[in-house]
Amino acid sequence: MNTSARIVPVRISHVRRAPVDHRFAYRGLMWLVDVDDLPLLPTGLRGLARFVPADHFTAAARTGQSIRERLHDAVRAQGVDAPTGRILALTSPRVCGYTFNPLTVFWCHDRSGALDYVVAEVHNTYGGRHCYVVHTDQDGRATADKAFYVSPFNDVNGEYRLRLPAPSPDGAVSLAVVLERDGHPPFTATLSGVARPATVPSVLRAQLSAPLAPWLVALRIRIQGIRLWARGLPIVPRHRDSDREAAR
Repeated sequence: MNTSARIVPVRISHVRRAPVDHRFAYRGLMWLVDVDDLPLLPTGLRGLARFVPADHFTAAARTGQSIRERLHDAVRAQGVDAPTGRILALTSPRVCGYTFNPLTVFWCHDRSGALDYVVAEVHNTYGGRHCYVVHTDQDGRATADKAFYVSPFNDVNGEYRLRLPAPSPDGAVSLAVVLERDGHPPFTATLSGVARPATVPSVLRAQLSAPLAPWLVALRIRIQGIRLWARGLPIVPRHRDSDREAAR
């Protein structure tokens, strides 16, 4: 498998302080890939990781587009010039035909190799997608107004404080998303891990440590939602057109 891709075993945590205190953490498995050099596992193992353009950005994209082409359309729709250099993505592939990407981060560079901006693509459990295009500071920090319904317990009000630094030279990844809303304590989600070369042995070891990772992530999120609902946290109604509008 000749590729620049790396595997990132990650630890993901969520902290909600009110109206109920609810915290949890779990392990997952993501990949760090160059969108122009996507890995292709050997025959027989391809069900363990497949990178499919249709899993990213709007479902209305043209047939046959690459991930780069779909990202270009998405950022141009927000009035941003398409990146001219390398695009590095932290994402989850399809595993056994299924993927669930609560957050994919694309670090978009210019021709000189300098970071131009970051695209944070968010998926919810209803099949909706939305991307935030942000210009981060030297520490990888940025803010963005919340514009997409994600949790059934939060409306679309508030501001995100994002920490999305590019992976360090030694492969360390450390991201944070903090939702600030008037009258509410912040909701915080963090992700951390260390990337390692994607070789066939490392892929197999990773599957043993985090088998069927996208399936388990989706299941865990739903279980935590049920626990919050059972503790009396009210559900915020979702406008059914909101996902389609946000994906444009």
